[in-house]
Amino acid sequence: MNFNIQKKIIQLKKILIWAFSALILLQVVYFYIDYFENRRIEKEMAKEVEVKRPEPIMLFNIPIDSLAVVPGQVRQGQNLSDILMGSGIPMTMVDEISKKSILTFDVRKMKVNNNYYFFKDKKNTSKIDYFIYEINQVDYVVYDFTDSLRIYREKKPIITQIKTASGVITSSLWNTLEAQALDPNLAMSLNDIYQWSIDFYGLQKGDKFRVIYEENFVFGKSIGIGKIYAAQFVHAREDFYAFSFTQNNEESYFDDKGKSLKKAFLKAPLKFSRISSVFSKSRFHPVLKIYRPHYGVDYAAPTGTPVVSIGDGTVTDKAYQPAGGGNYLKVKHNSAYTTSYMHLSGFGPGIARGVRVKQGQVIGYVGMTGLASGPHLDYRVFLNGSPVDPLTVKAPPTEPILEMNMKAYTTHRDSMMTKLVAIKDF
Repeated sequence: MNFNIQKKIIQLKKILIWAFSALILLQVVYFYIDYFENRRIEKEMAKEVEVKRPEPIMLFNIPIDSLAVVPGQVRQGQNLSDILMGSGIPMTMVDEISKKSILTFDVRKMKVNNNYYFFKDKKNTSKIDYFIYEINQVDYVVYDFTDSLRIYREKKPIITQIKTASGVITSSLWNTLEAQALDPNLAMSLNDIYQWSIDFYGLQKGDKFRVIYEENFVFGKSIGIGKIYAAQFVHAREDFYAFSFTQNNEESYFDDKGKSLKKAFLKAPLKFSRISSVFSKSRFHPVLKIYRPHYGVDYAAPTGTPVVSIGDGTVTDKAYQPAGGGNYLKVKHNSAYTTSYMHLSGFGPGIARGVRVKQGQVIGYVGMTGLASGPHLDYRVFLNGSPVDPLTVKAPPTEPILEMNMKAYTTHRDSMMTKLVAIKDF
């Protein structure tokens, strides 16, 4: 009896072992089937072409795929009310827009020829979703009508590129830049830097320049010159360097020796002019037809061209000489120097005897009052009461690089000098 039970137990164990082995084998089979099936599915999916959603078309940070864009320009005499009501926006809404806009943009300051855009629903072009007005080349204001009225300002993205330029003067700096298709505003920027040391209207044929500067772009279109990092100007065979450097939290320009380019006096009292007559002890007067001294420099320029004070000072004379300088001013700058400005068509705002003026302040306008054959400025400089040639006056510079900053400045100057030298030959 015990033998039969033992035999059955052994048989049962064999059955259990076989069943367990079969179960494990089945699991292995299922595992491989599942593995290879997943691999097959993955391969099939990899063969499928991935469909990408197209990027939305953006204008002024607004997706315009479903919108019709209608551009326009502000015409002479037009205002915001005219533009909006002309596109079907009711007067009540226009009034609300004007009131809500005051903190974001003063609609009274819309300028003739500035661009604007209506964004309309393509399915219903009578429905205006947005109105955009370009304040300038960078800033714009958005009037959002999609929900409740929302008004906000934005800026276009500005891309700044570092550029270099060089050239040799043949007639003028402007013509040299134009011949190379460079922004003529670069000449204005250089003039602002060198205005204390170089008279850009007295440049000579053969003068040369190199410059490292920024140019700003919006959507690939140049919007003007930015910072000038370094420049070299060779004028009358003398090198004039300019390196931008920040000292005492103020960015200014210094020469290769660390002296400030900003002087006590400007080199010339006006822009956009040419020298028509120089300092002379015997000059043929164009009106009187006689030879007599001319103790100044004549700058020929259109009537109305602004005339500025070449330095800080006090107006000591403001008068009219019918047989001489016409409308004229005198400005006393310090105990040694006084300047005079003659043949003015008019005086600057607030200019009167005893008034303090700042360097670069408009004190008058070019004219031909008094004895003059054409519009020009007769500019004179007096040192201790005696006339001196304005073109030879060398005023002292303002604060140079401080001793504690000289090491940092020298390192910066040498780096910029290397980059200047690397610019193509003059």
